[in-house]
Amino acid sequence: MASFNRFKAFISLALSLTFFMQGTLGGITCEKLDSSKCAFAVSSSAKRCVLENRLRRGGQIEFSCRTSNIDAEKLADLIETDECIKACGLSRSTVGISSDSLLETKFTQTLCSPQCYNVCSNIVDLYFNLAAGEGVFLPKLCEEQAAVSRRVAMEMRSSGLAPVAGPISGSDNEVACAPTQSIEGIADAPAMPPM
Repeated sequence: MASFNRFKAFISLALSLTFFMQGTLGGITCEKLDSSKCAFAVSSSAKRCVLENRLRRGGQIEFSCRTSNIDAEKLADLIETDECIKACGLSRSTVGISSDSLLETKFTQTLCSPQCYNVCSNIVDLYFNLAAGEGVFLPKLCEEQAAVSRRVAMEMRSSGLAPVAGPISGSDNEVACAPTQSIEGIADAPAMPPM
């Protein structure tokens, strides 16, 4: 019985490797990839795959995977993992390749997080090169992003906006937030510009 279970495990492993390791079985061709695996993939010729869309006559959007002219340095035959897509705040349905997302603070924070930056070298390499094309050094951008995040956290703590641990109604298991300001009269006051 134990040998049969080992055999089943071996067959399962072999099938999984065959399915997920396209690179070792002849290489990845972007045009042959399903649109759900296209974004952030790298072909066997070390070119990045790009998901494209086009509007068909009935208003339907059709997706296709194409080979871009962008080289992936030191990478080939790679379909990015779902873990890295999630850790870097990306989506499998990302169309095109653009540096625009680097302008979004939330995306940059996620890209620069240790879960993405230290683990997902394919995505970091892509955005490193996109940032360089805009004249930005990604490690410096991440360093500045971390400094801003620390400063904002310190300002929140010092202003009393951060949650503070403390009992509510004699309970030891609940957390109370520090008071901010009274909401009375706020509707009558003019709006203040952002700082």
